[in-house]
Amino acid sequence: MSFELFVSYRYLKAKRKQTFISIITFISIGGVALGVTALIVVLAVMSGFENDLKNKILGLNSHALVLNWEGSFEGYEEVKTKVEAVPGVTAATPFILSQVMISSGGSVTGAVLRGVDIRSAPRVIALDRILRKGSWQALEEKDTGQGGDGIGGIILGQELARNLNLSTGDTLSVISPLGEMTPLGRVPKMRTFKVAGIFESGMYEYDSTIAFISLAQAQSFLGLGKKVTGLEVKTVDIYQAAEIARDIQKHLGLPFWTKDWMRMNKNLFSALKLEKLVMFIILTLIILVAAFNIVASLIMVVMEKTKDIAILKSMGATALSIMKIFVLEGLIIGTVGTALGLIGGVGLCRLLERYQFVKLPSDVYYISSLPVLMKTEDILLITASAIGISLIATLYPAWQASRLDPAEAIRYE
Repeated sequence: MSFELFVSYRYLKAKRKQTFISIITFISIGGVALGVTALIVVLAVMSGFENDLKNKILGLNSHALVLNWEGSFEGYEEVKTKVEAVPGVTAATPFILSQVMISSGGSVTGAVLRGVDIRSAPRVIALDRILRKGSWQALEEKDTGQGGDGIGGIILGQELARNLNLSTGDTLSVISPLGEMTPLGRVPKMRTFKVAGIFESGMYEYDSTIAFISLAQAQSFLGLGKKVTGLEVKTVDIYQAAEIARDIQKHLGLPFWTKDWMRMNKNLFSALKLEKLVMFIILTLIILVAAFNIVASLIMVVMEKTKDIAILKSMGATALSIMKIFVLEGLIIGTVGTALGLIGGVGLCRLLERYQFVKLPSDVYYISSLPVLMKTEDILLITASAIGISLIATLYPAWQASRLDPAEAIRYE
């Protein structure tokens, strides 16, 4: 143990008459520990929320979309072949999207009707992961049994089915506002479907508004013929989706255009990143408050140890050595507080992750429980910030101690 470290460690062990200084030291350690714990938990929750939201969005959506400026288009199979030839694309599938009304009994609600190709869609979207009842293959099977009359299948979101009081096997009516042209004008088109399954994505917004039918049923019901709304694309790396989408657009040319999942949800993820930064800055103030306690504690130690400092200087200790003593004392306080905060923060995150005892209203927060994701870079940043602030807090008291004149300090002793 070096001379400076030995003396700084001894100064931390307060005597009876220095109990007040010892209390301030413990308060400083507790403040740093509390700030580090709060930072770890909050940033882990923010990271978990962002990651969970990303997984839920990509659970029901593709990494990129290929659309046409003219609206629905034909010849999607040829376009699909061209898209899948672009480097970075693993699969593509056609889709149809339309706003409809769903009626069941006395309940009516608006919904988004999605037509999917059951053969190619599972390679792009994690359909099997979100399905809770029924099967996706049932979308292509028509009920021709007693009273069935060739009714097609439909799969509803869990919240949508609950709002309409429907379960698998029940029938409902889907009404398209586009309708058909008649001598009397445009008349809404209505068709009966049988509930073939129920899915749950975990996002209230999706589960309460989306209904799936087969691509052929959607083309027939909406009168699109062989047209589709666009293509959904899966890429090798979700974070390279924007670059791959641009390559697809260059490869296809006009009138086709593309957009990736990050662009579609840019405002949401930008808000999450901003909130994470703001929370980091705000909670760092807790550590700054603890740093002022460290300053106060060291100043009082310097005042208390004036005679000791004078004696050490008279014995040959340099100003740098005196400064090191008090810098090390503050660093010990900051390091111990940071270590306790790391233990508390990581431990609390583990409890939240395992038991999920904090529940959230899913219609407000999109998710049902508090997600936690601890990132190594976040923990390292918090640790470095806490120790760095503690180090800065020691500089002024240590500098004052190093400037002490030993002759003046022991003149009247």
